[in-house]
Amino acid sequence: MPSPAEIFRPLKGPGILQSLRELVRPRELECLQVEVTSCCAGRCVYCPHTTEGSLWKARHMSPEVFAALWPMMLKASRIHLQGWGEPFLHPYFLDFVGLARRAECSVSTTTCGLYMDEALAARIVSSGIDILAFSLTGTDEASSRARAGVPFARVEESVRTLQKVRKAKNGVHLEIHLAYLMLASQIEDVRRLPELMERWDVHAAVVSTMDYVPSPALAEEAFAPHEREKIEKARIVLEEAGKRVRASGRDFFASLPAEHPAPSCRERVHRTMYVDAEGQVSPCVYLNVPTQGSQPRRTVFGEVSRENPLEIWNKPEYAAFRSSVQTAEPPQACRSCAKRFEAPCALRRTEPQPR
Repeated sequence: MPSPAEIFRPLKGPGILQSLRELVRPRELECLQVEVTSCCAGRCVYCPHTTEGSLWKARHMSPEVFAALWPMMLKASRIHLQGWGEPFLHPYFLDFVGLARRAECSVSTTTCGLYMDEALAARIVSSGIDILAFSLTGTDEASSRARAGVPFARVEESVRTLQKVRKAKNGVHLEIHLAYLMLASQIEDVRRLPELMERWDVHAAVVSTMDYVPSPALAEEAFAPHEREKIEKARIVLEEAGKRVRASGRDFFASLPAEHPAPSCRERVHRTMYVDAEGQVSPCVYLNVPTQGSQPRRTVFGEVSRENPLEIWNKPEYAAFRSSVQTAEPPQACRSCAKRFEAPCALRRTEPQPR
């Protein structure tokens, strides 16, 4: 069986002419999101991996499938290597990073934080990854109870380990972020986020709400557009936290549902592509959850092991889908999506204090 190095060797990076063209005209795709694996050891209560565990399809992407994405990598500015699983469970994850960097793409990923040690941290810093986000739902062990199987203390240890190695190796290119899911029952926990960011010395936090509700029992933890009182309570907390974070010289981004949908998609599917671990192409991660059985919203336009991904991208039906999403009458699969209502919080910027 050929190794990833053997499979990737024939693939040549952008030439000088392409690099020069890109100085004046950015690449067509803002982001190519690749689900390198759908495997995960976590049992987070808000994830379909937990709520639909008996139907879950756990699999790794093969190097051959990843190599088939090469034509699209050359069209993408960023590759985000994560979907519905934990990327560091994939044995060839850093080989995939290397190929993405050969295509001169920025590379990012999101991790639960269970698998970090100094050896992995050193390889991450050397790989060229420029953003690594750690996912959280709280700021201490008690407020992180929704992330069953992922102890808060272990995440903290992982962040500190990566920071130690990053600074020792002068890895100034690598930013460490927090991908923070704010549950409706835990709005007040966000107030402690500025202190946590300071303690861990992370560069930025992105606070989101539950965009995908995998079970009716979890609906109360989401923020529905009509729940204005709950949303305004969250907005006050987010704006206060954001002001404090930005005063320290760090970045803070947050969003909440607006009362009415926007005629556009916050996932920007007209400039992004999602590819699952089997190589199936969808507009976004929400339209291709890896479960067996019926999925009314599931939308797939092709499979890269059978078709060139550029040909899939240019299919009339895919182009029509992307165009329709940017209107007030999106495709049926998108009409109830929380991303249509999502609006960024207006966070005031303040002068950063010396760090």
